[in-house]
Amino acid sequence: MAVVTDPQPPARTDPPASPDGGRRRIVAMTVWAVAFVAAWLAIGLPTDPAYAFVWIWAATIAWNSERPWRSHLRFARDWVPVVLLFMAYNLSRGFADNGATPHAMELIVADRSMFGWATGGEVPTVWLQQHLYRPQVHWWDVATSWVYFSHFVVTLAAAAVLWLRDRHRWAAYMRRWGFLCAAGLVTYFVYPAAPPWWAAQNGLLTEVARISTRGWKAFGMHGAGNVLNAGQIASNPVAAMPSLHTAWALFVVLFFLTATRRRWWPLLLAYPLAMTFTLVYSGEHYVIDVLVGWAYVGVTFLVVGLAERGWAVWRARHPSGKAERPTEQPT
Repeated sequence: MAVVTDPQPPARTDPPASPDGGRRRIVAMTVWAVAFVAAWLAIGLPTDPAYAFVWIWAATIAWNSERPWRSHLRFARDWVPVVLLFMAYNLSRGFADNGATPHAMELIVADRSMFGWATGGEVPTVWLQQHLYRPQVHWWDVATSWVYFSHFVVTLAAAAVLWLRDRHRWAAYMRRWGFLCAAGLVTYFVYPAAPPWWAAQNGLLTEVARISTRGWKAFGMHGAGNVLNAGQIASNPVAAMPSLHTAWALFVVLFFLTATRRRWWPLLLAYPLAMTFTLVYSGEHYVIDVLVGWAYVGVTFLVVGLAERGWAVWRARHPSGKAERPTEQPT
């Protein structure tokens, strides 16, 4: 009789290969892409958390259309609390100013102190717009509009991919992301600060145009940013410090950096730098806002990482499962 001594590989838990060779997935994703573009041109880009969630959820359904509906409903179950949290976050930002005059001059002084030697005493936003902003739309305006829009999609899309591939890492991702947003929101209340375009409107800077969405006009997509433009009008003008736009960009890159080959690191790290240029050039943030946002990312990884390790140690010392008690033998 033969005896098997080598450990056997675990049974596979991933879904079997599609019997149609993936044609169903291709068709479903094509339908999703056509619907997305149609809605984008008719309504606007999905920058609202609830609106973006609907499209991301639809994408996961199209990608895994062969799976049962209970799998797709599990996605909604896990994500609805996250979406509600970010909706509350967006709404709460509007109350951060409490009617007080926002901080502006110290941000201007900080940027002039750091870069005035190279910009003739101007803040980088004013200097960049003096050299790059023209009435006609150029290729860099198109690039900045797309980079600006990516803020509303990249972090959520990365989270969706994580949920599909590794729910444990998705939970770790969400803990850090939630902490980062909470820290930013607290700062908005404690230190309401205005962006460069607000300072220009109130006479603290020379003319600054708010141009983060003008690049889409080059493609004739004048309504492509309707949702984003409406959100900018209704948004809190004193939620500039820290810049969560660049904080999110750096956060998503750092989270995946160690799992990526080093040859791709320069490309990944170029994303938060491109977001920085976009926000400073378009009048949305000062450089000091960006630097503080990056510091918040570092604090987030440090604090949440320490908390996770502390929780793991506590769980190891206080296991939740009850060990089976030995049965007493009758005497």
